[in-house]
Amino acid sequence: MPRWGMVIDLDKCTGCQACTIACQAENNVPVVGSRESLEQRSISWHYVLPDHKGEFPHQQVQFIPRPCFHCEDPPCVKVCPVGATYIDDEGLVLVNYDRCIGCKYCVTNCPYGVRCVNWRHYEWPEPYDQYQTPEVCLRPEGVVEKCTFCVHRLEKTKREAAAQGRELSDAEVVLLPACNETCPASARYFGDLDDPESTVSYLARDPRAFRLLEDVGTEPRTYYLAEERN
Repeated sequence: MPRWGMVIDLDKCTGCQACTIACQAENNVPVVGSRESLEQRSISWHYVLPDHKGEFPHQQVQFIPRPCFHCEDPPCVKVCPVGATYIDDEGLVLVNYDRCIGCKYCVTNCPYGVRCVNWRHYEWPEPYDQYQTPEVCLRPEGVVEKCTFCVHRLEKTKREAAAQGRELSDAEVVLLPACNETCPASARYFGDLDDPESTVSYLARDPRAFRLLEDVGTEPRTYYLAEERN
């Protein structure tokens, strides 16, 4: 079985937020409005976090995209009392919205802060309802949601390959998630970490590769490539 993961090159990321907007549109993530946003009830499956270094006027800013890290040993799965958060056969950490009871244990136990609470039933008035992705369900009020590495795209591509009697190629999946596809700087890569010939496997072995909070033992499947310094 493949072991899906992502690599993000911080040396290329410009902080344009195209990945965040693409994720929002592709996964039917609702826009909550200014009032709920001020109440810290905004919903976003992806953030680009600025990391400021130095003092003005010699300050430098590094941008760190933050999807779900799809950990090998995810703390969120351990605390879910109803098994709504689970790891699928290929290592993706997903949520069964029909089982989620909204207890928010997974939210508090995620060291990366990547989970969002769907606080109410959000409306999709015309013409915005025409932009929904039919393969992605609309989440009900009260559940917790998060990045899935666009698993619906992955499943569709796997079905197409199976119908043609062939294996998935690295070229088919490297830009498969919406965030990767839309990145104008080509800073993001997706693929099978267990395939030594894949792009992500090669980049994950790069001397610049690192993972966030490696010391907490979650074994995240999202790698970063550090900025190169002269």
